Amino acid sequence: MCTWWAGPGFRPPSGGGGARPASSPDMSESKGSLMPSFARPSVLGEPLDPLPRQFAAFMRPELPGLLNEIRAEVTRAYPVYGRLLNGPDGDAIRQGVEQALTAFVDRVADPGRNSELRDELLRRFGRVEAYEGRDLEVLQGAYRLGARIALRRAKSLGRQHSLSPTLVLAFADALFAYVEELEAVTREGYAEVRERAASEVSALRRQLLHLLLASSPLPRTTVSELCRAAAWELPRTCFLVAVRPPAPEHIQAALDADVLADLDIPQPHLLVPGDVTPQRLDMLGSALAGTRAAVGLTVPVAGAADSVRWARRVLQFVDDGVVPDAPLVRCEDHLTTLWLLSDPALVGHLAARELAPLDELPAKRRDRLVETLRVHVSTRAPAEQVGEILGVHAQTVRYRLRALDTFLGDRLADPDHRFALEVALRSLHLRDHGTAE
Repeated sequence: MCTWWAGPGFRPPSGGGGARPASSPDMSESKGSLMPSFARPSVLGEPLDPLPRQFAAFMRPELPGLLNEIRAEVTRAYPVYGRLLNGPDGDAIRQGVEQALTAFVDRVADPGRNSELRDELLRRFGRVEAYEGRDLEVLQGAYRLGARIALRRAKSLGRQHSLSPTLVLAFADALFAYVEELEAVTREGYAEVRERAASEVSALRRQLLHLLLASSPLPRTTVSELCRAAAWELPRTCFLVAVRPPAPEHIQAALDADVLADLDIPQPHLLVPGDVTPQRLDMLGSALAGTRAAVGLTVPVAGAADSVRWARRVLQFVDDGVVPDAPLVRCEDHLTTLWLLSDPALVGHLAARELAPLDELPAKRRDRLVETLRVHVSTRAPAEQVGEILGVHAQTVRYRLRALDTFLGDRLADPDHRFALEVALRSLHLRDHGTAE
């Protein structure tokens, strides 16, 4: 630990440079020592006994010089603190460092001494670090550098006053335990700012998400200002995810940092920047485990409202039985269904117009003809194959097709009417299939 330590049994030679000044407290391991328990080595991992109160008499005169030395070494190792010492927080930082050193000596002299002032200054250190956007490791490194400088000074004192090496070892033990205490108090101030900032940023991001989905688009400058305030980079494209309510609380913590979320509303949803990639899908799969969600289409940010609308529609299709259930359903896999069922009322009008010639038929016969027509126009298959699909004889299919030709006439030959019929019939089949399920 230091060059003058010759082991626990070491005693300086009598006389000469090894003699102790008469005015110095006796802190050797000799008979009548102030520290009988300090002479016993501690078990590895256990703290040593408290420092004797008289040791404060050695330490206090060293504080001014130690303070200057720590300030010089720390600003050389961490130039950022040199800038801060010359800034508006400089006096508070200097006072905090001085108070931290003084409080350590005061605690040696009086272990029950109050440390409220020190604690408030240390919390201010933590707040400054949070406001400056630094990780606490920088400040912790400065604390530990200061401790090493103080320990170096203690070794010098040990040589000067022929102190027991066990005492210096105990000083080191107490010093680094004290540094851990300083770090813990500093973290309180740091966490206070970070938690408040996280809460504010979270609120700003929810507001931003709401405005991005608003029907009236915001001016780009307004959006840019909101993005800066919310610490969020505006992407070129994005996709929305509709989540089935209620959204579990664990979702937020498992999302990527750039995902905007509003989960405490009747229709929870997420905005994910960029395209639908395997990595994003894996993240969503993990975050949304245990709930159901639909992934919307990738759109420009200005079209975010469309993406969430489609996602919610597909989620409803799952509930209606139109789309197969899955933990994470993608709109990309159901575009035709989305289109065909985008406006059920309009589909109903289209079907009513195109199939009007069949209205006078009995319901059962009409349904059989409509189903045969649906398979025929969608597959373009011969009567034998249509019969296999429907489970009827090919001759029955031919009979129905002749009847349809009689009722619908030129509609089946006209490309526009034929397309309208196919769209209407496919839509009705999807809708009625989901209802039946």
